[in-house]
Amino acid sequence: MIVFTLDAGGTNFVFSIVEDGKINPKKIHKPANGDNLEKCLKNIIAGFEELATINHKKPDAISFAFPGPADFKNGIIGDLHNLPGFRGGVALGKMIELWFKVPVFINNDGDLYAYGEAMGGTLPFINNLLKNSGSNKSYSNITGMTLGTGFGAGIVSNGELLQGDNMCAAEIWITSNRANPEYNSEEGISIRAVKYFFSKFSEIPFSDCPEPKEIYFMATDENNKYSIEAQKAFYELGRYLGDAIANIITLTDGIVVIGGGIAGAKKFIIPGIKHELNREFKKLDGRTNKRLTHKVYCLNNERELTNFLQDDKKLISVPYFDNINLEYYHIPKAAYMFSNFDTSEMISLGAYFFAEKQLKKTNT
Repeated sequence: MIVFTLDAGGTNFVFSIVEDGKINPKKIHKPANGDNLEKCLKNIIAGFEELATINHKKPDAISFAFPGPADFKNGIIGDLHNLPGFRGGVALGKMIELWFKVPVFINNDGDLYAYGEAMGGTLPFINNLLKNSGSNKSYSNITGMTLGTGFGAGIVSNGELLQGDNMCAAEIWITSNRANPEYNSEEGISIRAVKYFFSKFSEIPFSDCPEPKEIYFMATDENNKYSIEAQKAFYELGRYLGDAIANIITLTDGIVVIGGGIAGAKKFIIPGIKHELNREFKKLDGRTNKRLTHKVYCLNNERELTNFLQDDKKLISVPYFDNINLEYYHIPKAAYMFSNFDTSEMISLGAYFFAEKQLKKTNT
């Protein structure tokens, strides 16, 4: 099975070929030209046509990620902030379907990232580790979070992508946040957030702040005069992210995987996450309760990974039938992990597996 994919960002478009679940290393790059609809559409057509030249075979489907808001089910793109040429609504999916005469599927990039991690990335990776450690435990629920220009997410349960009635599920960027309730989550989990936090701690005007990559290098250089301020910037982002992780684990009872450009600074982000996960809630009677029912592990930490993989089940007997024992997993375990896989490739894999599933439904 061959699927042509596109990871559409506000600045660049990256086109890929996925054949039988494997990504062709040859990719096509095109500028988005997001403020000029005609140029943008021609670049999309040209990108897929160039993939056809590389592949020498007609694809079984075209499946790709595009920013929202959009009616993804019907392939209609709405009013985009980064691609203003699409404002008013553009029937992008139908146009590509008629042009290339193959089925076309469009989804949010956060959704496809989560689906890629669920079907061919972190989720099978974790389940294989559990199996190899001798545990009978396995996981089927995962939330994929992407940290970059914005804060995105997708939720997959038992191999099904949660899309919602309006194709707007997992719009995590607009959720409230305990770290600072005056702002939504994305204001603390994004490129601009890192710069804002660094500006606050360093007292450098925001307009003069470096990009997160440079702030990260400052954080790693103990001799840099802004090293502490840079570390604090990522720690603050971690607090926002930790709150989001706690809320998602409470709702989905599964794994959280994190990708995107800012994720490379995980060394400095994880302490902030831990701070939020370990906070308590106050009760009206003056007592407190733990933030989470679960025991949550960071799988990027070797010690925590080892503890997560331990098979903590115990045997309990059935009342009045002492000769019958059942396995009891008495500790609810959840985990988060900064992905070992490339984010863009996970989006491409997600697009492939989504198309595969839809085609199977059509053919049955």
